Amino acid sequence: MLEADYSQRFLFEDTDVRGEWVGLERSYAEVLAKHAYPEPVAQLLGEMLAAAALLVGTLKFDGLLVLQARSAGPVPLLMIECSSEREVRGIARYEADKIPAGATLADLMPEGVLAITVDPTEGKRYQGIVALEGYSLADCFSTYFATSEQLPTRFWLAADGRRASGVLLQQLPPDRIKDAEARQQAWEHLVTLADTLTAEELLGLDTETLLHRLYHQEQVRLFDPRPLRFNCSCSRERSANALVSLGRQDAEALVAEQGGEVHIDCQFCNQRYGFDAADIAQLFAGGGSEQPSDSRH
Repeated sequence: MLEADYSQRFLFEDTDVRGEWVGLERSYAEVLAKHAYPEPVAQLLGEMLAAAALLVGTLKFDGLLVLQARSAGPVPLLMIECSSEREVRGIARYEADKIPAGATLADLMPEGVLAITVDPTEGKRYQGIVALEGYSLADCFSTYFATSEQLPTRFWLAADGRRASGVLLQQLPPDRIKDAEARQQAWEHLVTLADTLTAEELLGLDTETLLHRLYHQEQVRLFDPRPLRFNCSCSRERSANALVSLGRQDAEALVAEQGGEVHIDCQFCNQRYGFDAADIAQLFAGGGSEQPSDSRH
């Protein structure tokens, strides 16, 4: 059973394929605790959370990975952020009265699109977009890699409102196997075995047990686990900067309209930051980006 939130990389010694496993429990619970999500929405959010953690495990960058799915259906938005420090947060927008029990991805997010954005601390921001087509989110992520001329990559995702987990396999550039046909056969063999995974196995087994069950006839090198945790990057300073961006006149008018204090709520963690007229005056007197000395929430 899962003991902590972590991901773990593995490598097939005789083929040009690597993998990543992730299991999330505490951070998933933190995300769900912020909003009363219906079960199908909580499941989608968990799968997206696992996908983000898997993807961060394959990237070498400092910055932020953002997964955003939008649709014309009862779930218009799913959004996950995962930093290179492996801190995650997530949110979903939904219409509760339009979500039946057992709803599928197609029911919840018709006419949807999935955007994957890599926003490095230094360097150029990159975004790829693919239609939300397929039976599951795992299918959509696999399709994204198949259509974006990147390394062939497959996903298996599961979530049940308590745990979220996933496996990723990715074909690497030719090294151990040079022959194209042999490379393809090796890749298809490993993918076929992974296709036998059940949701119960994904959610209930640790990396070593799962890999032994799937690949006991393969030579697999398992790397050290790397922890993940929930953390929201909101702050009073960021909220203050949002008010500064309005300009002093509009910020003061907003405070007056709200009865003497304006509140800015974080959509991800529900933290509330309050600013009164004295705070606004201090913000602009300090050059426009200083944090008010009153640190109340």
